[in-house]
Amino acid sequence: MLGIKINRVVKFLVLSDLAFWGGWGLLTPVFAIFIVDRIEGGSALVVGIAAAVYWIFRSFFRIPIGIILDTCPGEKDDYWFLTVGLAIASLVSFGFIFVTTPIQIYLLQTIYGISMAMSLSGWSAIFTRHIGKGQEATAWGIDATLVGMGTGISGALGGWAVTQFGFDAVFVAVGLTGIIGTLLLLGIRNDIKGVFDRGFPASVREIFRSDEKQGNSESTLRDSRFS
Repeated sequence: MLGIKINRVVKFLVLSDLAFWGGWGLLTPVFAIFIVDRIEGGSALVVGIAAAVYWIFRSFFRIPIGIILDTCPGEKDDYWFLTVGLAIASLVSFGFIFVTTPIQIYLLQTIYGISMAMSLSGWSAIFTRHIGKGQEATAWGIDATLVGMGTGISGALGGWAVTQFGFDAVFVAVGLTGIIGTLLLLGIRNDIKGVFDRGFPASVREIFRSDEKQGNSESTLRDSRFS
């Protein structure tokens, strides 16, 4: 990537980021117009509240989710939060096709904010661990540059697409690119130890059982010191 040797996990995370945010870039410049034109009682106030709902929920849940992920050993919890969160956020786009009232917009924005808190917490944890030593600024710069340029280009395309095909087509495009970004994460499934060792259900259960095992081990060690 750009002639710089980058860890494969970082590469896939950047590509996933580019696909997802590039897709949402199609919608961002025209979302306010959508609310005013298509939503009953849509106004600048509804647009502002919708934006506030997303950012408040996304920001509020980042720290609790981060604490949960930091408490669980290993990276499989980070991977599942990243993947599931990104998948849910991608599906939110399809929901906008069917909304007609401000309350429905706020509900979707709530789901979008929480799912992004999940995804971003897992993404940043994995990304940070896999950056090569001495490449921290470069790796973060590559992600910011590609995502920023992709979002900028898709913003122009989004405005054109709405005038040519309508909002529904743009929502579908956003959802599909988000799903592509989610599927790209399968490229690092074998690099995250324990994700598929026992199959999907077992892997999910292990996320929440790992703390219990660690707590039992610490209790056993503590008891042995006083026996």
